[in-house]
Amino acid sequence: MQQLIYFLQRYKFGLYFLLLLLISLGLTISNHSFHRSKFVSSTNSITGGIYEKANSIDSYMNLKSENKLLIEENLLLKNELNKYKSLLDTVYKQNIVDTLYQQKYELISGSIIKNQFHSSYNYLTINRGEKNDIKTEMGVINHKGIIGITDNSSTNYARVQSILNRNSKINARFKNSTHFGTLTWDTKSYNIVQLVDLPKQAVYSVGDTIITGGRSAIFPEGIPVGTVLQKNTTTSIDVELFNDMSNVRNIYIIKNYHKEEIKNIENPTNE
Repeated sequence: MQQLIYFLQRYKFGLYFLLLLLISLGLTISNHSFHRSKFVSSTNSITGGIYEKANSIDSYMNLKSENKLLIEENLLLKNELNKYKSLLDTVYKQNIVDTLYQQKYELISGSIIKNQFHSSYNYLTINRGEKNDIKTEMGVINHKGIIGITDNSSTNYARVQSILNRNSKINARFKNSTHFGTLTWDTKSYNIVQLVDLPKQAVYSVGDTIITGGRSAIFPEGIPVGTVLQKNTTTSIDVELFNDMSNVRNIYIIKNYHKEEIKNIENPTNE
C-alpha cells in the first residue's frame, strides 16, 4: 500500500495531466462529429485487425478437421461420379437407360500411417481394415494417381503392396493410344517405374501420360500413373510417377463390386 501511495505522490502531476488529456479527448470526440467518426473508424480498424488475426489462428488450429471434411466431400463427389459413369456406360453401350444399373466402383477414404520406400519390397500400412470392408487385391490411389494394392488386412488396418515393390505388376497404357504394358519397378529410384512388355509398334513421345489400362478387376481404366521419361529398350520405358511416393498420406481404396464375378468368369472352377 505504501508503494502505491509513493507511486501516486511521485507521479501525481503526470497522472493528473494524463487524466485531463483523456477528459479533453473524450469531450472533443463526443462534441464533434468529424472527430467522432475518425475515432470510430480507427477503433473498427484496430478491432478488425485483432479479429482477423484471431480468426487466422482459429483457422490454423482447425486445419485438421477442415481437411477431413474436404476429404469426405471429395469422396462423396468421386462416388457420385462413378455412379454417373456407370449410367453413361449403360446408355452408350445398350442405347437404353437401365434404372436398375449397379455402381461398379466405390471409393473408401483412409490415411497412410506407415510409408516404406527405401527397400526393394516396399509396403504401406493404412488405417482401414476388414470392418471397413477392406480385403486383399483392392487398388489404392490418391488424387494424383496409383499408390499400390492391398495384400493383407486385419480388423482395423490393411497392408498395401506399394507400386515401389519388386513384385508389383500393374496393367497400364498410353493415354493417347490403346497400346499397353505392365508397370514394374527396378528398385533404383522411388519416383521412377518401368512400363515393360510394350509392343514394338507402340508410338509415344517423352512427356506422354501413362494411365491404368483397366484390364484387371483392381484398378478402373484411366487412373493417372505418370509421364514417359525415357526409352530403355524397344519394349520398355521409364515412367516418372505423378506421386511423390516419399510424401503420401490421404488415400482412397477402390472397391469393385464386380470383381468376384470377373474372377469367376476368368477362372472357372471346372478348369
